[in-house]
Amino acid sequence: MTKEKIKGNWDLVITPKSSLFDLNLKDLWRYRDLLVLFVKRDFKAQYKQTILGPLWHLIQPILTTAIFLLIFGKIANIPTDGIQPVLFYMSGITMWNYFSVCLTSTSNTFVVNAAIFGKVYFPRLIIPLSVVLSNIYRFGIQFGLLLAVMIWYQFHGFPIQISFLWFFIPLLLVIMAGIGLGLGIIVSSLTTKYRDFTILMTFIVQLLLYVTPVGYPISYLAKSKFKFIIEANPLSSLVEAFRFILFHKGSIQTGGILYSIIFMFSSLFIGLLIFSKVERSFMDTV
Repeated sequence: MTKEKIKGNWDLVITPKSSLFDLNLKDLWRYRDLLVLFVKRDFKAQYKQTILGPLWHLIQPILTTAIFLLIFGKIANIPTDGIQPVLFYMSGITMWNYFSVCLTSTSNTFVVNAAIFGKVYFPRLIIPLSVVLSNIYRFGIQFGLLLAVMIWYQFHGFPIQISFLWFFIPLLLVIMAGIGLGLGIIVSSLTTKYRDFTILMTFIVQLLLYVTPVGYPISYLAKSKFKFIIEANPLSSLVEAFRFILFHKGSIQTGGILYSIIFMFSSLFIGLLIFSKVERSFMDTV
């Protein structure tokens, strides 16, 4: 039987990748139904055998905001650019939480899903994509909490600043998700051979929080010689822009946003290349 005839009997023929740049991104659209299933799976898995369920997404930012109020507000006495402290910290935490969950969850893609990958074929990128999409729900809950607090302060001398800039919030979220996805799939590719990266990720995420202006504004570091470290963080301009859109305090650094976009595409491109390379043989090492 000829090769052509064999191919004619099947709807799909899986062949080895011939090039590092053979990413087959169009397969993600063909398997969109599977992507939706994985999103639902991730959503249900978060609340399985829990008592409070989605309420944990409200408790976490509330407790974190209280800690930031104590450490950065009361002890360190760091100003908040004229923004009410609770709103300042909660807005930064809302953006940061979405990024950190995307990064930590996608960094375990190969290790956690090795059993599925070894049984059936589907585009492996669907797994990290499903993590990014499923956590939008988490962001929605925490953003809803932030809006509720903003409405409460509306009646206590801090009016809500609604403008057309609010339409740019999804763009900031996409950039934040892209950076988390890009860095996450790079780490997930490395963890197939070096499990130390799983432990290292815990420290990296913790340290990255403190070099991101979540508990302080960039303006506070105007005369600091370490300001360049904060500005080199692609998340800094996104958090600052998010606060400016909500409260019209501070500023939007267009150069910083452009830098974040370039960083996002660079990390995604590098991540996809490494992911594609590791995907060929990860079952032998995972």
